[in-house]
Amino acid sequence: MEAREDTEEPPLPLALATFQVSEEFGFLLPDPLTELPAPYGPWMDIALQLPQLITGHQLRSRVHQMPQLSTQHLRGREQLHLAHLVLSFITMGYVWQEGEEGTVQVLPRNLAVPYWEVSQALGLPPILSHADFVLANWRRKDPHGNLDTIITLPGGESLRGFILVTLLVEKAAVPGIKAITQALGAVLQRDGDTLHRALEELAGAIQAMRAALRRMHDYVDPEVFYSVIRIFLSGWKDNPAMPHGLVYEGVSPEALAFSGGSAAQSSVLHAFDELLGICHRQDTAAFLLRMRQYMPPAHRAFVQRVGGAASLRQHVQSSGDPRLRLAFNRCVSALTDFRSYHITIVTKFIASAAARARARAQPGAAGKAPAALEDKGTGGSHIFTFLKSIRDSTREGLISA
Repeated sequence: MEAREDTEEPPLPLALATFQVSEEFGFLLPDPLTELPAPYGPWMDIALQLPQLITGHQLRSRVHQMPQLSTQHLRGREQLHLAHLVLSFITMGYVWQEGEEGTVQVLPRNLAVPYWEVSQALGLPPILSHADFVLANWRRKDPHGNLDTIITLPGGESLRGFILVTLLVEKAAVPGIKAITQALGAVLQRDGDTLHRALEELAGAIQAMRAALRRMHDYVDPEVFYSVIRIFLSGWKDNPAMPHGLVYEGVSPEALAFSGGSAAQSSVLHAFDELLGICHRQDTAAFLLRMRQYMPPAHRAFVQRVGGAASLRQHVQSSGDPRLRLAFNRCVSALTDFRSYHITIVTKFIASAAARARARAQPGAAGKAPAALEDKGTGGSHIFTFLKSIRDSTREGLISA
């Protein structure tokens, strides 16, 4: 198994490839592998049957029978990412197979040890994150460009829709990611025309992301998302259903706590915030900073470099150019609108769905919807307080005339 590479700091303007960012796919893993080498057949066999094994309450017993495999035959970043994806999905299924009232305290050695080793090699935590769930979990279903997921969980077409719509949001961001490098280069060169074009490109990309996010309504059933899917994205940090964390057998005798998958782990909005100089409130900023530990290290380094570059905001303010100020504000307004729309989505798919689940629930009924994270995101944040804080501090980033 190959060790992770250190990311060198290139001179500005930033070269995307240096940070494992694709000109075509952005932060998405370009053309992920869909098969692991033959020795890892036992992992793939389980991963490809996860929905049936979980709903049939058979996954834990299958995992207990699984051989403990060495990770030494994994070669290259693509194989490591697929291994991490597979082991992440198996782990979430293993932990949450019996719902929030039937969790486990120990992840067995034959799963925990290789999972930890692959995580260390990639610089990712040993839990399902946005980097697995979306960035590395897509394949081309046919030559016409139709997409599908590689690994799935209970939730059927709604889960598939949730993953692929989120992927489309990431893909829509690509022109904006490229605009970051163009804008920072233009600031250094004091090239107002190039900077104006880059800001217009960024605003358009953020608007396209919002349009992509709208498709969530077409492909995801709120009841299925809330009652079936959401628990499998939940972690064991700041989660009342697993207050003591999870012991990774053979890795650490102490329980470890990791946050579940969250949109806050996407590098896209972090990079846009850094470019535009958006300052979030202290508790919100601290949570966002912690979410960066769930990004691939090269992507995290890219976000940090954008944040450490010359201040675009100060440049626009000091330029006195009303055209640049308007273009900058279009970017901030587009980002504010995107975050407002995200709140609308969360209201429908979590708050409203939770209220309906409570109304339907019978005392002592089996199969009730999970409630431990009713008012929290899967990453563990207080969801509406967090999202509204982010939206409001984004709006405050507008430059006044």
